[in-house]
Amino acid sequence: MTDAASLLSDLCDGVLTLTLNRPDVLNALNATLVTELKTALSNASLNPDVGVVVLRGAGRGFCAGGDLRSGAAARPAEQGEQPLDGFDAWSASLREAMEVSRMIHRFPMPTIAVLHGPTAGAGLSLAAACDLRIAAQSATFSTAFTKVGFSGDFGITYFLTRLVGTAKARELLFLSDKVDATEAQRIGLVQKVVGDTELAASVEELAARIANGPRIAYRYMKKNLNTAEEGTLEQLLDLEALHLTRTRYTEDHREAARAFAEKRPPAFKGR
Repeated sequence: MTDAASLLSDLCDGVLTLTLNRPDVLNALNATLVTELKTALSNASLNPDVGVVVLRGAGRGFCAGGDLRSGAAARPAEQGEQPLDGFDAWSASLREAMEVSRMIHRFPMPTIAVLHGPTAGAGLSLAAACDLRIAAQSATFSTAFTKVGFSGDFGITYFLTRLVGTAKARELLFLSDKVDATEAQRIGLVQKVVGDTELAASVEELAARIANGPRIAYRYMKKNLNTAEEGTLEQLLDLEALHLTRTRYTEDHREAARAFAEKRPPAFKGR
């Protein structure tokens, strides 16, 4: 395990676990943590040994959102280039930080958010950017932006609208009410709720199941799903035809066909 200042990273049997590690401030996002997370995701996207990414928070919660003391974006003067003035400089710096949400959403393999305790603001954005969200019974959720006079960032508007629908997304954003785990599952914000003591084992089982699955098929499946959100029907049909034909030529498909004929579970190799 490598220990950066704010992020822990562990790769074991195809499961890459990234832990937001600022528990003293409920893992609030500052520029350092965001940068480390972006670097970890960028490196992992090129690593064929990564079959799934698990994103979690250290301590008593997942993530409280942006750190109001220092902000989640680097100060413009820290960008290494001649800074723009005022408004434009801050906007550009924040937009660069917000790339982390796109990186999670576009990560080539499935991503899982492990949620316990509070998840709020930009922390909710990061969780919503993941493919799957598993929550402990203790988990609570809030958009939180109106409480600090902000309009929302890190893709919260995009992801919430697609997860819970536009009407519910507006309610969650305008009112910033706290939602418990049971309600979060009811509205589609999380897929599964388990007891706090069962969370680790439940996620471990799910992550192992994905990591041991047909990785090439998962990669193309994610591209299809993202295109279904953003593209046209024609684009999606084109991709589905191309990607299914590609997976037809994989060793995983041939192994699955043999396993079906032999009435046994397939042993996928990601090839």
